[in-house]
Amino acid sequence: MAEMAVRVAAGTLRLCAGVSQAALGRRGAAGLVNWRAVAPATSANLRLSSPAVRVPRAASPAAVEDGSNTDTDPIPKVIIDQDSDPDATIVEITLGDRLGDLLDTMNALKGLGLNVVKASVCLDASGKHNKFAITKLSTGRKIDDPELLEAVRLTIINNMLQYHPESSSKLAMGATFGPEAPTEQVDLDIATHIDIYDDGSERSLLVVETADRPGLLIDLVKIISDINVNVQSGEFDTEGLLAKAKFHVSYRGKALSKALQEVLVNSLRYSLRRPTTDEDSY
Repeated sequence: MAEMAVRVAAGTLRLCAGVSQAALGRRGAAGLVNWRAVAPATSANLRLSSPAVRVPRAASPAAVEDGSNTDTDPIPKVIIDQDSDPDATIVEITLGDRLGDLLDTMNALKGLGLNVVKASVCLDASGKHNKFAITKLSTGRKIDDPELLEAVRLTIINNMLQYHPESSSKLAMGATFGPEAPTEQVDLDIATHIDIYDDGSERSLLVVETADRPGLLIDLVKIISDINVNVQSGEFDTEGLLAKAKFHVSYRGKALSKALQEVLVNSLRYSLRRPTTDEDSY
């Protein structure tokens, strides 16, 4: 880990195109490690209030960078990618050109029992993209637990809010963890889009876009698993106030039938809907 920290701190900035293939492998490669389905449990056990899921915070706050209080603050993005590398979970973090080497973030991830085996920084028109290849210390393999993936996501967002508090008003998580809640409110019913596409004979591609909130990744996997659909792999993107998920799913080793697709879409829409009564909000 120390060697990695020195290498990243001293590394040079490269164009994204120069690292995409060599550092991260081919996107959509076959033979991906499956995500472990969440066992049926009560909603209280699935949310991050469980003491088993601990979200490490940054070691210490840093000063807000000059010009951070302007209206040109970039949209924070955190991408958790299970598709690009068969052996590691790829995490990409973007906040315009404001992010540094994120050594505190890597140390916080180590506190979750994870190891950063690769790291790179690349540059394009949207800013710096910090990419980490992460494995579990205990197995040396990619993360297959939705609760741990959500803990990784919240750990990164916590650190971003700690070191870049100006991002709080741009993130849905700012209302929960940050110093300032977002000024813009997302209409959940309008923001939610669910689509399912054929992706060969053995799997389908589920695409979900909805308002972000803590525990969303866990809840999505549980909803899918509750109707016996298997989540094979996927990508979960946090983009400001929205979350965008792409899951490769199957049923008994086959792509989802039209009838099962309709059941899955209805289940997701029902679970993600805006509460209409006080009872629905509990």
